[in-house]
Amino acid sequence: MQHGYADNKSAHIKRMRRIEGQVRGINKMIESDQYCIDILTQVSAVNKALEAVALGLLDEHLKHCVADAAGQGGEVADQKIQEASAAIARLVRS
Repeated sequence: MQHGYADNKSAHIKRMRRIEGQVRGINKMIESDQYCIDILTQVSAVNKALEAVALGLLDEHLKHCVADAAGQGGEVADQKIQEASAAIARLVRS
């Protein structure tokens, strides 16, 4: 079974490595007693970057996994739609 993000897997990994570097940078900023607002600015940038990854994965999930399940119909479709709705709700709350 191929996941919806398979075609963009390398791009997602690249983005996540960049985010990982940003988080390490924030840690270094805290360790070196940088100004609070500068740290908060970087935290905000990491949050936006993670949000972009999440939205990309969600889009791919809808186009691939949910669309395939909708084609099958029935319980499989209902389950995938419910999963997607729950994922969207979690993203909206975060």
